[in-house]
Amino acid sequence: MLVDSHCHLEYDGLVDDQAAVLDRARSAGVQAFLNISTKRAEWRQVVGTAQAQGDVYASVGIHPHNADDHPDLTREELLEATRDPKVIGIGETGLDYYYDHSDREAQQRLFRLHIYVARETQLPVIIHTRDAEKDTLNILEEEMGKGAFPALIHCFTASAEFGEHVLALGLSVSISGIVTFKNARELQDFAKDIPQDRLLVETDSPFLAPVPHRGKTCEPGFVRDTATFLADLRGESIEDLASYTTRNFYALFSRAAA
Repeated sequence: MLVDSHCHLEYDGLVDDQAAVLDRARSAGVQAFLNISTKRAEWRQVVGTAQAQGDVYASVGIHPHNADDHPDLTREELLEATRDPKVIGIGETGLDYYYDHSDREAQQRLFRLHIYVARETQLPVIIHTRDAEKDTLNILEEEMGKGAFPALIHCFTASAEFGEHVLALGLSVSISGIVTFKNARELQDFAKDIPQDRLLVETDSPFLAPVPHRGKTCEPGFVRDTATFLADLRGESIEDLASYTTRNFYALFSRAAA
């Protein structure tokens, strides 16, 4: 049994056929789903889906693309949004300097705000980082100095050097369907050596469909294709990889285990 540790069930391509999407994933052996929010306006719907589906969990947070749209978000507001027992993570948050859809200082402010809430609640902060390795690492190191918090780099595509640093800080790493792409050799090399107790798998659906589904809308059930590829890459059985990545999910997102 597998877990899709990062999907967007309310996005176009999934929400219009959500029940069937979930049933197809369950038939593929997916036993749990983490439904991710990216802006405040999504929180109610994301949490509502988790409340309605026993195997679906929710996160609350603001994607760095949307930082400029949330200048008034407070720690207290985000803390209050975590009260629902189906909310098991904070985010996704982080830094994206590739698109720069939001001011970088606004992104950094919200990233630190999410980390504060993660530290207060001990719910993992789910981190998006793209073309921002130096600032992401600096913020993580500074904030860890104020007190530990659980965290995950989702859809890891950064350098091996960055990966080694975040693993040393105690973070976990989630691998998406990008690892199956032919041009992802550096990611494949890094993914071979991620410690078993730090590795999760995800789809980031409806984006980034893995081989052999490229060009299609990605679904949570496709996490099996990513896991199968990753197991072969690492010289492991799919059964073993599914077992320990699922165990890692519940260890990191401990509210789901409870």
